[in-house]
Amino acid sequence: MISLTDSQKIGMGLTGFGVFFLFFGMMLFFDKALLAIGNILFVSGLSFVIGLERTFRFFFQRHKVKATSFFLGGVFVVLIGWPIIGVVLELYGFFLLFRGFFPVAVGFIRRVPVLGSLLSLPGIRTLVDKIGESNTMV
Repeated sequence: MISLTDSQKIGMGLTGFGVFFLFFGMMLFFDKALLAIGNILFVSGLSFVIGLERTFRFFFQRHKVKATSFFLGGVFVVLIGWPIIGVVLELYGFFLLFRGFFPVAVGFIRRVPVLGSLLSLPGIRTLVDKIGESNTMV
């Protein structure tokens, strides 16, 4: 069992609410208020979970400058009132930030009994193989 500190528990709650507000904002045709609240909650929750210093080090590494600028630029664009463009920028930045984690996640999901068989279907297998490639150092 993983033990969490009180600030990490608060961070998990903030991150969960942030994801909920982001999802709900997209379901309501990109409602800019819900997306802005979701972005603020998600980023603040992330900093509570892993700490301010580690959050800063994660986002501002030299090789992640492009990804961070797209992600935080998307957050800013949503906050100023252009939600669709902002979400597209955020998703691209999120993909660039976490693309090193995707092969690990795909490998884990392939070992789950039901999900692994779904990922083995002919049309899905080629897409998952492309996502799961480990040579993402570009």
